Parts: sequence; structure tokens; C-alpha cells
Amino acid sequence: MKAKNRADSSKTKINLINQLAVVLRSAEVHHVKNIAVGKAVNNFVFLVNEFMQDEGDFILELRGDFFFVNESRIRYSSEVMVNFDYLVRLFRTLQVGTIMIKSGVGANEIIGFTEALVKAPAVNPFEIVEQKISHIDNLDVYELKKIIEEDLLDARKMVKKAYFKAVSFTEGVMNKIQQGEKVALKKAKRMIVSLVDHIIDQEQLLLGMTSIKNYDEYTYHHCVNVSILSVALGQRLGLNMKQLTELGMVSLFHDIGKLEIPSNILNKTGKLTDEEWQVIKKHPIEGVRLLLKMKHVDFISIRSAIVAFEHHMFYNNSGYPAVKKSFPLDLYSRIVSLADQYDAMTSARVYSRIPMSPDKALNLMIKQSGSQLDPLLLQFFINMVGVYPIGTLVILDSMELGLVYESNPGFIDRPRILIIADSNGKQVDAFPFDLADKNNDGDYSKTIVRTLDISKWNINIAEYFV
Repeated sequence: MKAKNRADSSKTKINLINQLAVVLRSAEVHHVKNIAVGKAVNNFVFLVNEFMQDEGDFILELRGDFFFVNESRIRYSSEVMVNFDYLVRLFRTLQVGTIMIKSGVGANEIIGFTEALVKAPAVNPFEIVEQKISHIDNLDVYELKKIIEEDLLDARKMVKKAYFKAVSFTEGVMNKIQQGEKVALKKAKRMIVSLVDHIIDQEQLLLGMTSIKNYDEYTYHHCVNVSILSVALGQRLGLNMKQLTELGMVSLFHDIGKLEIPSNILNKTGKLTDEEWQVIKKHPIEGVRLLLKMKHVDFISIRSAIVAFEHHMFYNNSGYPAVKKSFPLDLYSRIVSLADQYDAMTSARVYSRIPMSPDKALNLMIKQSGSQLDPLLLQFFINMVGVYPIGTLVILDSMELGLVYESNPGFIDRPRILIIADSNGKQVDAFPFDLADKNNDGDYSKTIVRTLDISKWNINIAEYFV
């Protein structure tokens, strides 16, 4: 019963946030006195007053990229993604961090609040909003909190430790399996739970770690990177903690079958012969065999075997292993396929020392949408990594050089960057800049002109992200 109540409470909170977005989007199209806006406002007032009967004041807070209601982190599904993304973008633009609605709020108060938000100017928007709603006793707003540099530094240290611990763990497990030892997948669960926790709290920092490519330890970094990218995508899809842990586990072992491929083929620097390529294409089936030989065959082992088998089959079943009859791939397989392709393309390999830039990899994946990749999941993935993914080198209209270190969910084409060179091309001490920031005239302060090939600039991403 308690689980059901929690689920109902979560759904109520999602509905409330979604309805607030409906109110504000309606008011951007129509006058606040319009009947469509009035209907949306009445629905919101009904929901919020019903909510307050059980939980008291309604406190909606934006922390990083996610909403919290009364200190509870909100996970949402694809049906409300557009409205949630809109609301995140609006909060950031207006510099609103928290909205507190108290008991007794009515339609007139919400209409006044709505008008203040949608008509806020580009210059000093928060101060104007605060001033215009100062007469509303049962409604308050608080400014978006700036991340304290020391807190960010501590978070980076924790994330870095968790990432390299995961790489080390993966190397140990893979070596044991390669030596013929039987391993229980449950031993990986604690490590995966730790990664999931970090992704929930510091998604962008952990995604940043996946952009650090280690050529010498590609296999282990790739497994961990695919796990991180998969879990982060799963979080965007609204998967719960149990599902995210499962997804993290199965994605970590998606390529386990490559342990059975002869090293002279796996590590060949030249072009593979047709016979060698046929050997490589056996690794999904070898993965199934290895996973079903684990100490204890359980749900995770079986789900891992399914993903290992399907992750190269492609969305339309045109990949490998070939099957006689087409069938829809498992959700986890479709997620892992996306993460696997993206990380592989953006990494240096034995046969390709120069990796593809993140933005070019993304463009190639867009061309594969609907054939190799699930189009809906790809859209979620693009919203997650941004048009300019972490690790992309960009040149600005100011002629400065920037390195993308964090995507911006409110503005997927305006990421947060580290400016690493001035307009004369001279290297400077890196400093952060948010490309969504505007000047006093309401125009964007800086804009990306084009991307650059980072491999030609002798830039070590690890120096900036680690």
C-alpha cells in the first residue's frame, strides 16, 4: 500500500509541474484573460489545493537540471518531457530557482503570477518578477542558486573517484572471466548503485568523465562509459532506481563476448579480412555463452545475455547476429546500442587512432535514426548530450576558443563551455562561460560559430575535466 501511495504522490507532483507549464505556455500564446488560460489556471489551482491537503505548501525547486517538489526529486516520462524542458528553460531565463505556493491560493493569484512570468523583461528578470508578485501573500519566488565553486570541486573529486573505481573494477572482473573463473554478477551491483547515485546527483560531471578516452585501456573505459551513458539516458526516460541499476549492470557487460575473440584479430591495426570480420561478429553469441556460465544464473544474467545478443542487431534487425524473423529489440538493448555507438565513434581505437568529434558522431547517428537506432530514444539522447556534446571544441563569434564541459537542458544548442584561448589564439587559464547568458540588451553574449577538430589542436581533454 505504501508503494502505491508513493507512486500516486509522484504522479500528482508530475501532473502539477506539467499543468504549471501548460498555464505558462498558454499565457505566452493568449492573453491571460483568455478562456484557454483561465481553464488551465483553474485546473492548476484545483490540483495544487488538493496536493496541499496532504503535503502542505507546494515548493517547486530547480536544482541543476532537475525539479524537486518538497525536497523530493521528480523523475518524469516522455509524455511530459516537452513541458518539463520548457519549464527548466523558463526558470533559467528568469533566474527563478524556487516557487512556493501556500494554502488559500486562488485563480486570481495564479493569473497575476503567470502574467509576471511571461512578461518579464530580459534585463533583471527575477527582480521584476519578485516586485510584481510582492502583493500576493500566499506565493513567493526565490532566485536560482549559483553553484559554489568549492562544492563543485568536491563533487568533481567524488565523481572522478567513482569513475576510475568503476574502470578498475571492470578490468578486474574481465580478467577473472578471461582466466576461466566464474564470477557472480551481483558483485558488480554495489559499484553500479554508486554510479547510479552519482548520475542522479551529478549527471553532467559523470557524463564529462566519459569524454576522457584512454586508448591503452579502451575496453574497460568503453564498458564503463556505455554504462554511464545508458543509465543517464534511462534516467531521462523516467526509469526507477531498480531499473536504472539493472540497466547499469547489463550495459557494463554488453561487450563481454569480445573476451573470446583472438587478440590478434581484436587488436589488428589494419583492415580486417572477411573471415576476421565474421569472427568479430560472433562476439554477441559468445557474450550470451559467457553470461549464462556465471556462478548464479538469475534475472540480471538473463537480461544481460539478451542485451549482449541484441546490441548490434540494430533497430530494424539489419545488423548482427542475423535472425530469420524480425522482432522488436529489448528496451535495454536499444538504449545500450545508442550508448555503444556514440562512445565507440568518439574514442581512439586500435584501427583508428583519431576519434570522431562528438558533434560529428551525433550527426552520423541522426542519419541512422529509424534504421540502426530507435528514433525516439535518439531524440532523448540528443536532449541529454546537447547539439554540442561534452568534449566538443568550438570557436565563438568573439573568436575565442571554447571546450564544451556541460550541456544546457534549457538550451540544447547553447552549452556551458570552458574558454581556453583568447581572440588571438593565445591559451588562457580556462574559465567557465554559459552560452545561454545574455547581455544588457537581451542578446546572447557569445555564440558558437562552428566546431573544430580537437585532434588537430593538441588538446588533452583530461587536463580540463580531471
